[in-house]
Amino acid sequence: MTDLPVFNLAGRKALVTGASRGLGRAIAVALAAAGADVALGLRDAGQDEGVAAEIEGMGRKAVGLQMDVMDLKQSYGAVDRAIAALGHLDILVNNVGGGTERRIEDFPEEEFDSTVARNVKSTFFLSQYVGRHMIARRSGSIVNIGSQAGAVALPMEAIYCLSKAAVAHMTRCFAVEWGAHNIRVNCVAPTFIETDGTRPALSKPDFRADVIERIAALHRIGEPKEVSGAVVFLCSDAASMITGQTLLIDGGWTAR
Repeated sequence: MTDLPVFNLAGRKALVTGASRGLGRAIAVALAAAGADVALGLRDAGQDEGVAAEIEGMGRKAVGLQMDVMDLKQSYGAVDRAIAALGHLDILVNNVGGGTERRIEDFPEEEFDSTVARNVKSTFFLSQYVGRHMIARRSGSIVNIGSQAGAVALPMEAIYCLSKAAVAHMTRCFAVEWGAHNIRVNCVAPTFIETDGTRPALSKPDFRADVIERIAALHRIGEPKEVSGAVVFLCSDAASMITGQTLLIDGGWTAR
């Protein structure tokens, strides 16, 4: 019989941060649809926006966790509870991120610190903490959610851009060190995607038109499933030879 690639995640256990809405929700649901049980990292554990019920409706297990990634002590406790509830973790998706917009000359130090802490520090230390568990099991897949902003310069978003560039390079560093433990580490870097978070900006006709023009090949805004599908692939055995890579999901923006 031909040796075919395996895309399903049956039996896998995943943790997704920022899982209540937007890309985090889409990723959590897609992982469950592919067969994984999912621990949901939530800034407010009492408000999962129905994602746990949606996952359980697929016959998969969902565990809601209080997990503000800016609070590492709380996050480590959430990881411990995820492992206790699911048995182990095969997959970590570092989804939480964000930033503010200002001219470079106007950025205050506290906004630099908070953006780097949210996008870089949390990704590093959550990966480190979960990675120790994966090293002991000699298996795992980590996917960091980066951004096309890590590959191009976006006006008014200097700190966000540099932080996402750091995530992409951090991904390479982790992949090189942890390949010996059979742990793969990759990054998915989307363009503008239709989510609650991007809706205010994309609702401005001039801004939306400019974004669509810059998405040079496909000339449309992305959908969450176009990111979640890539995450499922990278977590699956079909991607078993892929590590240290940043997959740009940008409709051709950076190809121009």
